[in-house]
Amino acid sequence: MITVLGSINIDLIAKTRRLPRPGESVSGLTFSTAAGGKGANQALAARRAGAEVRMVGAVGKDSFADASLRFLSDAEVELSNIIRLEGPTGVAVISVGEDGENSIIVIPGANGELTKAEAEAAIASMQSGDILMLQLELPSEVVEQALIAARSKGVTTILNIAPLDQPGSNLSRLADIVVANETEFQLLVGETVVRAGDYEEILWRMHQRSEQTFIVTLGGDGAIAIDNGKIYRVRGLTISPVDTVGAGDTFCGFLAAGLAANVPFPQALRRAAIAGSLACLKSGAQTGIPTWSEVQRYV
Repeated sequence: MITVLGSINIDLIAKTRRLPRPGESVSGLTFSTAAGGKGANQALAARRAGAEVRMVGAVGKDSFADASLRFLSDAEVELSNIIRLEGPTGVAVISVGEDGENSIIVIPGANGELTKAEAEAAIASMQSGDILMLQLELPSEVVEQALIAARSKGVTTILNIAPLDQPGSNLSRLADIVVANETEFQLLVGETVVRAGDYEEILWRMHQRSEQTFIVTLGGDGAIAIDNGKIYRVRGLTISPVDTVGAGDTFCGFLAAGLAANVPFPQALRRAAIAGSLACLKSGAQTGIPTWSEVQRYV
């Protein structure tokens, strides 16, 4: 069983020919709404990859609440631990350019009202060997409490350090598996630029110090990781991206599902990279997440 403790949002998506520069207005092409939130995206991805998944989080008592849970409900993700709080559901305002790149502003809403008590309750029913997946769109003290409680029970933790700030850097030390994109990894290690040839040396140094598993997603170049003293590089698919929103969350969900099914680490990593590539071929974070049967064609 995979438990995801994380954010649940509604995405407000504006498409434009190119992303605006600071202080600039540009004309948009289309507008749409979609279910999102890094936690919900990763839970749905793990479920579509074939895993049994429980979602723990919060929504508001507004018109966005039910819409934010629709895909999770349709996929039969366990939702009994979702609480409904006074106030708004979390919102992400997303701009997407024609090249597939995006910029995102996240307003936490109900996600920001989760407490340590909810984190402890999420872990209480978990067993040694279960997987807990977290991100950084919840209050840092909630994520910290969950990571500490999970370690005491022998639960394997996967922390996607997005969006990253200083508390997130500190929290990364408590996780068994840390997943970052290139920008987040640079912030984590305190480097302004990490060249392609530097990843192995930096990963070795971090792994030797903490024995944690580290994974860096590299967009079109796949991913590089270190696990149990070995470096792995995997490629995704060669594609022309339509929308990169949700690709990283898809990667995390498929990775967790593979590990939960006891798939060897390099194979789980490869599946995750393929799934992340396929997620870029459709618009929307959750609508773009592929199923296991779609990924299996390329494994």
